[in-house]
Amino acid sequence: MRALDRVALILGLGFLYAPILVLAVYSFNASALVTVWGGFSTRWYGVLFADAPLIEAARVSLLVALCAATLATILGTLAALALDRGGRFAGRGAFTGLVSVPLVMPEVITGLSLLLLFVGVGLDRGILTIVIAHATLGLGFVAVIVGARLRGLDRALEEAASDLGAGAARVFATITLPLIAPSVAAGFLLAFTLSLDDLVIASFVSGPGSTTLPMRLYSQVRLGVNPEINAASTLLVGAVTALVLTASWLSGRRASA
Repeated sequence: MRALDRVALILGLGFLYAPILVLAVYSFNASALVTVWGGFSTRWYGVLFADAPLIEAARVSLLVALCAATLATILGTLAALALDRGGRFAGRGAFTGLVSVPLVMPEVITGLSLLLLFVGVGLDRGILTIVIAHATLGLGFVAVIVGARLRGLDRALEEAASDLGAGAARVFATITLPLIAPSVAAGFLLAFTLSLDDLVIASFVSGPGSTTLPMRLYSQVRLGVNPEINAASTLLVGAVTALVLTASWLSGRRASA
C-alpha cells in the first residue's frame, strides 16, 4: 500500500471513529460539563442506571429488538428459501423486489409508509407497530445473508436425504437448517442491531408508552448534552459493535468452513 493510500485510510478511519472515541472517553468525565475534563470517574454510569425513564426506554428497545429480530429471521429465512429453492413461480420478480426494497428505501419513506398503513387499518401505534416496522426493515437483510449461504450449499446432501425417503420438512430440519444455522444466527444479530439502533422509523410508528432508547436519547440531547447521555451512548455503541462483530464472525466462520 502506498504512503498516500495509508494516509487516506488513516484520515478516513479517524473521521469516522474519532468522535465515537471522544464520546467514550468523556463518558468517564467527573465534571458535569461535557467540554471540560474533570478527571476520571464512573459517576455518570451510576446516574444512568438510576434514571428510571432511560432504563424503561432501554427495556422497550430490547423487547422490540428481540421480537422484531425473531420475526425478521423467520420471514427472511422463508423468503430466502422461496427464492433459492422455489424455482420459477408467478410473481417471482415482484417478490424479489419486495424483499429487497427495505435495503434501499430511505428510512423516512419507510416510516411514513408504515404510519399511513397503520392509520389506514386502524392499528393503534405502540410496541406492536414498532415490532412490525423493524421486522420489515430487517427481513431483507436476513434474506440476503441466508440466501448467500443457500446458494453456496451442496444440494447433493439434500437430494441424498430425499432419495432415502425423507420428506421436505425433515430434509430442511435435519440437513438444510443445521448447515445454514450460522447464517441464520448472523441475520438475527444484524436484524437485532438494526432494531436496537433505529430512530427514524420508530419515531413515525411509536405511540404512548413505547419510547425506545434512541428516541429517549434524542429527546434529551435536544435539551442539552450531559455526561449521562455520553455514558448511555457509549453502552449503546458498545452493544451494537459487539453484535455486528459477532454476526461478522459467524458469517466468516461458515465461509471459511
